Amino acid sequence: MAMSKFQQIKAYILNQIDSGEWQEQHPVPSENELAKLFSVSRMTSRRALDELSQEGILERSQGVATCVARLKTQSSLLEIKNIADEIKARNHSHLSRVITLTEVIADALLAEHFDIAVGDVLFHSRICHLENQRPLQLEDRYVNPQLAPDYLQQDFEAITSHAYLCKVAPLTQAEHVVEAVIPDSDIQHHLHIPFNQACLQIQRRTWSSDGMVSYAVLTHPGHRYRLGGNVNFPSINTSNEVKAQ
Repeated sequence: MAMSKFQQIKAYILNQIDSGEWQEQHPVPSENELAKLFSVSRMTSRRALDELSQEGILERSQGVATCVARLKTQSSLLEIKNIADEIKARNHSHLSRVITLTEVIADALLAEHFDIAVGDVLFHSRICHLENQRPLQLEDRYVNPQLAPDYLQQDFEAITSHAYLCKVAPLTQAEHVVEAVIPDSDIQHHLHIPFNQACLQIQRRTWSSDGMVSYAVLTHPGHRYRLGGNVNFPSINTSNEVKAQ
């Protein structure tokens, strides 16, 4: 199926970015320039630029030239998404690097999180997720071995831990705690950031129908990541109330 004109404009811009021709903050042709280049109306070119802006690819401000956005991912706080899918949806490449994959003994804090006894066994993984070869997320995850007994045998450079856990223990509930943190030297090393770069950190607990599955701490460079969300509320039909008055 042939792409529509506005999709062609989007594809052109994305290709310029992915090829490295347009780096972060590179100016993008104006609505009028794109309209002339693709023989379309200004409304069509505006739609393409607006959609890329909403997707976090471009930055648009009134009275200022549109430019390529800084590499700053927007993730939804209201949904549990696979980070690999988020990255690929932006036509970027995802890569995982496994740092740790082992058994650990639950200390008092982990025992409290999982409602287990101190000294019980948990699985532990640390994985760095990269977008276009740049570290985007350091995932520090503890997993209930009763619900994912083969966790340590997985290749988490081929499949994300999130995708695997959703397959073996489908999620029914999640809890988030989000905060800004100053990274320690280990986080700085893995995310390739300076000591004074603030990070956005998400602590997430997830459950399946059989119990708590995992506790994860997800740390992101603050200048490359943001959280957003959209909630749709059902409209209220007041027609019956009006008729009754």
